[in-house]
Parts: sequence; structure tokens; C-alpha cells
Amino acid sequence: MTTDGIPRYTGDARPYGGGDPYADYRTPGAAGLPFAHLPDLADRRLGGGVLAANDEFFAERENLLTPGPAHFDPELFGHKGKVMDGWETRRRRGTDGAHPFPADDDHDWALVRLGAPGVIHGIVVDTAHFRGNYPQSVSVEGTCVDGSPSPEDLLSGDVTWTTLVPRTAIGGHAANAFAVDAGRRFTHLRLNQHPDGGVARLRVHGEVVPAPGWLAALGTFDLVALENGGRVEDASDRFYSSPTHTIQPGRSRKMDDGWETRRRRGTGNDWVRYRLTEQSRIRAVEIDTGYLKGNAAGWASLSGRDGDSGGWVELLPRTRLQPDTVHRFLLDDAPAATHVRIDIFPDGGIARLRLHGSLTEEGARRLAARHQELGG
Repeated sequence: MTTDGIPRYTGDARPYGGGDPYADYRTPGAAGLPFAHLPDLADRRLGGGVLAANDEFFAERENLLTPGPAHFDPELFGHKGKVMDGWETRRRRGTDGAHPFPADDDHDWALVRLGAPGVIHGIVVDTAHFRGNYPQSVSVEGTCVDGSPSPEDLLSGDVTWTTLVPRTAIGGHAANAFAVDAGRRFTHLRLNQHPDGGVARLRVHGEVVPAPGWLAALGTFDLVALENGGRVEDASDRFYSSPTHTIQPGRSRKMDDGWETRRRRGTGNDWVRYRLTEQSRIRAVEIDTGYLKGNAAGWASLSGRDGDSGGWVELLPRTRLQPDTVHRFLLDDAPAATHVRIDIFPDGGIARLRLHGSLTEEGARRLAARHQELGG
């Protein structure tokens, strides 16, 4: 069964039979998901968090946002039962022996703060390793409350919630994916599982929409950073790791926390094209090859353009890079740009790219208008 071209997995998975626990894990396969290339707005590295849950008896709510796939140890049990890498609630019961099953509207919930508020295009409710103890169905709601609201604030009657995923049957040990077309900016989600059970991971794919007032107060900031609304539009190669890693917060912590391409043979070079927060002027550049020692890019150049069809202008000429090093460059009178492209020669990788500067007046105006249009 599919909806919007996304497979729907209903019913139990097979009991674990030994060997690789992911061997029978149900995913969209080679077709992938239409929104998988977009960043996870709930990523812990961006500041996402699970603020509260009504129940987490078997497994903690914080596991929902752990980076990477869920782990499974078939022999690991604790005082409360099987230890699961996810959020798992106790079994709900009815009112009495004559009514042993929970009522139709009984459900468990978890409140999630997005690390980067934005427009949501897809949600994945991953039930990996929950084979007979997953929810019968799930629903997801979203709201926009800026600042740092408490769980009590979010659950008060003053907050309006928008349904992003209506109550839908899901399957066990599967990546249950849902396309979202709400066209608004959201800061928090409420994940509901009906009536109870466990979810391994929650992923929220979308476009970051930063707060214009905050960026205006900063003045100079990283114009390509994911948390500030920068994004990767395209890249020549994603073989070893995603180019989106280059605009994640903080320094790289290991080799695969950056962008690395396969080895080239012959001519050509690799590249990444970025869209900036909005039209800006760049004053300083950092190209970091941290943890890339025998596979760092040999040289790099930067170019920029203003608009989707503008011509590319050189910002930084082809420059020698060193392995495992932060390289810093100052730019004099760089033209206004909405896009930047880094070319590396001939192949290899970089860990992070930082483009420090300020929005132009036109860029600030357009950013504020988009924020307002999306309900910010």
C-alpha cells in the first residue's frame, strides 16, 4: 500500500530470528523518500529535544532524537523488561475486567522541540526493532511558539495545534514515512501513539526558517549555517557522506562527520552548491578539513552568484589546503550573493564551511517577508 508514492507498512514484522536485526527491516528501498535530502529539523545537533512525555516506563523519550539508527541487543534485559533503543510506554488497560482494552481515544504522547524551526515536508516515525510492541497507529501535530515554552505552556488551552499527520495505522520494524504539506513554520511537535507502544526514532525533514529579529541583532553571522537557514542545493558526489554535514553546528568530531567523495580518476573535480540564508555580503571564510588527513581536498575555490540565474563570480581563487586544518580567508568587497559554490580539486573532502557576513537590506526585507508569510 502506498500514499503519495510512499510505502505504508501495516501489521507486525516477523519475530527476531537471529542474525542481522536489520535484514528484514522495512524501508522504501531504492526509491527512497521524496524529502530525505532535506535536513532533520529535530536533530539533537541543532538543539532539538524531547521536552516531555506522559509515559516512558520501558524506554526513555530522549532516544527518539538520537542520531543514527537504533541499536538492538537481543540479550539485554533490565529490571523493567527488554531494554529498547527508543521511546516505549507501558501497556494500557481498560476500565475493568469486563472492558480490558483501552478506549479508542486513549493514547500516549511526547512533546518535541525542533532544533531549527521551519517548514516541514516529511516525517518518519521509525519503529525499528519494535516488532510486536509498536503503536497501532500514530498522529503528529505541530505548533509555532517562539522562545522557550515549558511543557505546561505548550499543553495549555492557549496553544493551537495543527494536524500534520492524521491518525494512521503503521507497521512494526519499519520506517513509516509521511509527506507533509502544511506550508507554515513550526517550532514544536506532539507525537501521539495510539493506544501505546514504542517508537525508535522520529525524523522531521524540512526547510529551516530562521527568526529575522535574531539574525538582525547578531549583525554578522554564518550565512550558510544550517541553523541560520543555509542549505545544500546540489553536489557532484555524496558517496561516503552527505555535504549537508559541512554546515552542521560545531566542529567535526570524526572523519565521516564531514563531506567526502569517492576517488576520481582522470579529469574533473568535485563541488557543492549552497543557498545562503538570503542575499548577503560575505566578509570571512573558513574551510575546515578536520579529521580528513589522507583524504582532504588538495585545493579549493569559492564562487558566488546573486539569484538563481546570475553569473558566477570568483570569491576565492584556487587555494592549497592542508589536511586536518582550519583555513581562514578575508574577502575584500565581495559582491552580494544568494548562492555559493565550493569546488575542490580533484576530489577528497572538507569537514565544515563557514561564510561569515551580513544580510543586505534587500535580503533582510525578503527574509522578514517570508517569515511573516509562514506565520512567524
